[in-house]
Amino acid sequence: MIQQIISNSYKNAKKIPLNCDSKFVFFSDCHRGDNSYADDFTHNRNIYFHALRNYYEKDFTYIELGDGIELWENRNFNEIFKAHQNVFLLLRDFHLKGKLHMIWGNHDMVLRKDKKVDKLLGSYFDEITSTDKDLLKGLKFNESIILDVEGFEKNILLIHGHQADFFNYVLWKWSRFLVRVLWKPLQILGIKDPTSPAKNFKELLRVEKRLKKWIDSNNNQMVIAGHTHRPRFPEPDELPYFNDGSCVHPRSITGIEIVDMQIFLIKWHTISTKDGTLQIVRTILEGPKDIDSYLK
Repeated sequence: MIQQIISNSYKNAKKIPLNCDSKFVFFSDCHRGDNSYADDFTHNRNIYFHALRNYYEKDFTYIELGDGIELWENRNFNEIFKAHQNVFLLLRDFHLKGKLHMIWGNHDMVLRKDKKVDKLLGSYFDEITSTDKDLLKGLKFNESIILDVEGFEKNILLIHGHQADFFNYVLWKWSRFLVRVLWKPLQILGIKDPTSPAKNFKELLRVEKRLKKWIDSNNNQMVIAGHTHRPRFPEPDELPYFNDGSCVHPRSITGIEIVDMQIFLIKWHTISTKDGTLQIVRTILEGPKDIDSYLK
């Protein structure tokens, strides 16, 4: 069943071209919340905003691989918007340039419905002018995206990764209920949700194993995913399963870039300078590797 779910995601994917002029950045698992104790994004929001603004200024296309908005722990999107308004307005700037693509994950699975997207993200109330303004009007969330690589028969599948996680894909409403009622209150005590692959190493390995099985059964199809929060960057002779990590690591965010037909695993984090100030910097963790080495 899991293998068929992933195959269906591939068959129904939105297609975007990738060529030598393309510049893509992928982040996932931001889990933007309401700035409460349970909002894991809050700790890294300045790092994330700085990184995203850098990519905007360099004319990158931003693709978010799911779980961008924490809609399991939070029922009220307005509180999330108020907590991270600068981020959402920057996403709007990408959207207005036609350089924003969003994939839904398990924590924002309600956004698979266009009406829900329009209701939550179509507009916002500007308290300064007391008027409604467009936010991400017309934006579509997708389950999956295919990057059609110019000059190659093979392509790259982008998914969140919860397709390989039965409990968080098929039974996602039950999982959401447990998070809201049980695990969120216990989070303040430091008790982790055992159903989440990001917090349960055995489940993480099971999800990765199912994804790799599908890749192996489908002619070494290159996949870039999120969900597990564990960055993955294979060598060209290994199964081409990439993972961009998350934006809720301690004091850092990780992501994947594709520039000049090369792929990188990167980290944005803070460092202390000689004068004692903090600076946000980008570090290459893996790569660059030529995309074509994964498409043979």
